[in-house]
Amino acid sequence: MKKRIAIIGSGFSALASASYLAKEGHQVTIYEKNDTVGGRARQYKKDGFTFDIGPTWYWMPDVFERFFNDFDKKPSDYYTLEKLSPAYKVVFSETESILIEDTLTKIYAAFEAEEKGSSKQLEKFITKAKSNYDIAIKDLVYRPGVSPLELITPETIKKIGAFFSTISKDVRKQFNNEKLIQILEFPVLFLGAKPSNTPAFYSFMNYADFGLGTWHPKGGMYQVVLGMKTLAESLGVNINTNANVEEILVQNNSATGLVVNGDTITADIVLSGADYHHTETLLPLKLRQYSETYWSKKTFAPSALLFYIGFDTPIINVEHHTLFFDVDFEEHSKAIYDDPQWPENPLFYASFPSKTDSSVAPKGKEAGIFLIPLAPGIEDTEAIRETYFKKIMTRFENLTNQTVQKNVIFKETYCLNNFIEDYNSYKGNAYGLANTLFQTAFLRPKLKSKTVKNLYFTGQLSVPGPGVPPSLISGKLVAGLIQKHNKN
Repeated sequence: MKKRIAIIGSGFSALASASYLAKEGHQVTIYEKNDTVGGRARQYKKDGFTFDIGPTWYWMPDVFERFFNDFDKKPSDYYTLEKLSPAYKVVFSETESILIEDTLTKIYAAFEAEEKGSSKQLEKFITKAKSNYDIAIKDLVYRPGVSPLELITPETIKKIGAFFSTISKDVRKQFNNEKLIQILEFPVLFLGAKPSNTPAFYSFMNYADFGLGTWHPKGGMYQVVLGMKTLAESLGVNINTNANVEEILVQNNSATGLVVNGDTITADIVLSGADYHHTETLLPLKLRQYSETYWSKKTFAPSALLFYIGFDTPIINVEHHTLFFDVDFEEHSKAIYDDPQWPENPLFYASFPSKTDSSVAPKGKEAGIFLIPLAPGIEDTEAIRETYFKKIMTRFENLTNQTVQKNVIFKETYCLNNFIEDYNSYKGNAYGLANTLFQTAFLRPKLKSKTVKNLYFTGQLSVPGPGVPPSLISGKLVAGLIQKHNKN
C-alpha cells in the first residue's frame, strides 16, 4: 500500500531515503528549514569563490556507486570525480612532512622512508584492514541495528578480538614512529572518537584511506547533493525549502503529520533526517524515547570552528588537503573528549580545493577552508573565534614558510552557534554520535521510534554512524524498514 511520507530535512540520509521510498511508489515530500538542500553539506559563494560549508572529503567511492546503482545510475551521470594525487599532506614541523600519495605502493615507500621496515608492517596492517572493510561495508553496515544478532556472522566471529581491542593498541603494537602512528590514527577521527576508544575492527577506515583513495567532485561536494536532489526529483520527490518543522503531530500514539511554518501537513509516515535529539523535542515529552540524561551521557563526535577564506594569491607548500599535526594530539583530544574546553594548542586541517579545481576560485586566487575540531557544548563567541584564527594562521605561516594574513580578501567563520542555529544540532556537534564500542550498531539510537508508530529516523545520530557514506547507507536502511513494516 502506497503511503504519504513526510521527511524532515534534506541532508544525505534524507535525500537517499526519499529516493528509495519514491522508487517504491510512495508519495514523498521533503521539508527543509534552510533555503537550500543538503543539510550540513551546503555551499557558500562569495566574490567568485565557492566553498563547501560541510564535508570536504570524498572517501569510499564504492558506497556512492552502490547508491546510484540502486537506481540504475552511476555517479558520473551527475558529477565528475577526480582522484587526488597526492591524497593529502601531513605537516609535523617547518621541516617535516609526509605526503600520502594515490597508490598503496607509493604509500608503502613513504612509510619505509620514514621508518625502516615499516612498509612490511603496513602491508600486513592494510591486508587486515581490507578484510575488515569487506566485512563491514559489504555486509555489516547495511544492517538496520535492530538486533545484536546482526553482528554475529561467521566472519565477525573470527574477528571478535578486533571489537575488544582498540585502533590505538593495534597501531602501536606494529609501529614505533610517532608520525606514522598519527597518520594511521587519523582516519578514525571521521568516526568521531579517540583512537583509544575505537574498536580495532574500524581499521577498515585505513583501507578506505590508503586503499581506495581520496577523491574530489568537480565543483565541490555540493555537486553530490545536487546529483542526489536531481535523482530524487526525477523519482517524484517534492522538495520544500524554507519549510521549518515546528511539531510532529501524533494521534493515538501514531504520527499523523507535521506542523510546517504554522501549517498542518498530514502524512501516513514521518521520517526525520534532522538532528535526532531535536526531532524528539517536536514530540510531547511522554512520547520521547531518550531522556536528556541519555543524550548527556553519550559520546558525541566533535564540533568544529571553520574559516572560509578568499586569498588574493595562490598559497604555497600545501596540498588540496593538508593536516597540521605539529602539536600534541593527545592534549587536543583531551580537550574534546575528557575535559571539554577550547584546546590551548589545537591541531587543524586546511583544504585548498582551488589547487585541484579552477572553478572554485577566480584565476590567480585561492579558496581556503580551515577547521579546528572542538568539543560540543563549549562557549562560542566572535572574540574566541578571532583569537583562534590568529593562533592557527600564525602557525600556518611558520609551518608553510609564507605570510598570508595580508592576502585575506575576506573570511567567514562557522562554529557551534551556527550548527545549532542552522541544523538544531545537539550542543552544536558537527559530526553526530561517535562510533565507540558501546555506540555501535544496535546500541545506537533506533531508526524506528519505540514509542510512536509510523515515526522513523535516519542520519548521523542513528545507524550506522557519522560521515557521508554512512549517511547514504542510513537512508537505505530506514527506507527498507519502512517498506518492511508497510507490508506487514
